Amino acid sequence: MSLAFDTSPWLMVVDMQRVFGEPGSDWFTPGFAEASAGSLRLREAFGPRTALTRFAAPEEPRGAWVPYYRDWPFALVPESDPLYELMPEFPVQDARVVTRTTFGKWDSGTAEELGDPLDIVLCGVSTDCCVLSTALAAADAGVRVRVAADACAGLSELDHQRALDVMSLYAPLIEITSVDEILDSL
Repeated sequence: MSLAFDTSPWLMVVDMQRVFGEPGSDWFTPGFAEASAGSLRLREAFGPRTALTRFAAPEEPRGAWVPYYRDWPFALVPESDPLYELMPEFPVQDARVVTRTTFGKWDSGTAEELGDPLDIVLCGVSTDCCVLSTALAAADAGVRVRVAADACAGLSELDHQRALDVMSLYAPLIEITSVDEILDSL
């Protein structure tokens, strides 16, 4: 049985922010430049059907986030801090901005804000954290997820590949693909 999607997919560009893109940051993601290049190609093609996500620290961490921010105190700043700004190559323009204090950016609020899509494309950073968490939550919600592997980057090439391997276990809910394959499908 083939599932037909009657709406155009949404692009979710995950966390292309200064905290992950600037080399001096404690959370710098090697490979950010390559992920950025692929993400920009996709951004151009998706136009207003793009969500730019942002990670931000909560005002007051709770539960397991308390020791997390003890390990990373530099990141416990307000959401408006320049640390959490999108990189300049990702101006908002006609995109939606989704800001969450969690690694995963897919939740009922995101779904509602995007019009409850059944098909999303993910790119961004980091493959082994926020992209992975977003993909799994969306797949669990019944959304077709395509991950543009060459528009993502992990904390290392090995971690990037491991995350892709884990997500590929969720086929057919999650498909690992490329920027060119996504562009050809539009």
